[in-house]
Amino acid sequence: MTPEQAAANARVGLAAIIRAFSESPRTLQGARLLGLSGWAYHVSARAGALGDVKPETVAAALAFIAPEAVTDGWEAAVKSSAPAKVATWHLAELCNWGAEHLGGFPRLTRLLDLSERVVDRIDAAGLPLFAAWRAMVAPNTLPGARAAVLLHLLHEHRQGVHVIAVRAGGLTPLEAIIAGPEGETGAVALGWQAPYPPAGPLIRRMLWADAVADSLAGQAYAALDQPERVEFAGLLESLGHRLAR
Repeated sequence: MTPEQAAANARVGLAAIIRAFSESPRTLQGARLLGLSGWAYHVSARAGALGDVKPETVAAALAFIAPEAVTDGWEAAVKSSAPAKVATWHLAELCNWGAEHLGGFPRLTRLLDLSERVVDRIDAAGLPLFAAWRAMVAPNTLPGARAAVLLHLLHEHRQGVHVIAVRAGGLTPLEAIIAGPEGETGAVALGWQAPYPPAGPLIRRMLWADAVADSLAGQAYAALDQPERVEFAGLLESLGHRLAR
């Protein structure tokens, strides 16, 4: 398994693990107690790590959410709480979730070791959201909490290099969504309005962008040797199965 293959393999597993946290009933209930709608929470929880910035800056960093939808979510969040406070709360909840749901993972110590080495290798240049999240101090240092934070950082890293790869491929964020597996359904979910471009002419460029994203993300996975990359893939798969029960 090459570093690029390790990055490609990790993408789906990382997304599923982080989605299990963000969509958990306790997380969503906590957001409502903060006075946030689901959309306002989605935008401010992720981008709040950037601090008190304008919606245009948030839209540029998130990239794949329609700018108008970002503005709506960000401004709604600001009315209830400072986005930086939402991000701080989000990080604390992530730690609590990790301590509860990842703390009993049988090979947690090894997952921590491998994940931390990959995260430490990441060059944050051009990755503002990753850099912002890595700079935040986790309030909980239990092993499960640490694992959740590291996996979150790896997921944020992948999302960041994906933006770079898409733009390098000459695609707009909307075109990348249309050319992806969710197509127009994904575009609607992320706030983009019709008409949409035809997917056919975009697919080849999207395949190229995916390969570039794997290459960029794979630079960090070079921190592991080949057997360790295989091992890390197995750990993510096992953890995903555990969370899906």
